[in-house]
Amino acid sequence: MDGLPDPDHDPQFYDGVPLRRFIAWIIDIVIVGVLTTLALFVLALPSLGLIFFISLGVWAVIDFLYRVMTLSGGSATLGMRMMGIEIRTVTGDRLTSGLAVLHTALYLVCYAAGGLLQIASVVLMVAARPGRGIPDFILGTAAINRPV
Repeated sequence: MDGLPDPDHDPQFYDGVPLRRFIAWIIDIVIVGVLTTLALFVLALPSLGLIFFISLGVWAVIDFLYRVMTLSGGSATLGMRMMGIEIRTVTGDRLTSGLAVLHTALYLVCYAAGGLLQIASVVLMVAARPGRGIPDFILGTAAINRPV
């Protein structure tokens, strides 16, 4: 791909992406929730249950690893793959491992800011063309419908 598709000339790459991205996010939350629950139960016995006091930290680590591994391995999380979308760079390339780390870190920063940045990111995805969130604006990436 030679750069990101132009939303005016190739709107099919962006049609329905905000809704698909939202559904993908829900799918990913469920996957990370299941993985976190399993990890907490596996770690509960050796830690004598103390692991539950840092369960939010366990979730953050699992979420970070899940997103970095899936984004760097195909430019899409499992939820995004199910919904037929992927993240591309401004040059139209798939994410490198380094960009996957940065994209995920910025995503988690949006959450860590009390959710306000995440809400602003979602508003941007819906209102701005071509549907970029805060991490996308900072990194020059965009979610598109997967090219056939």
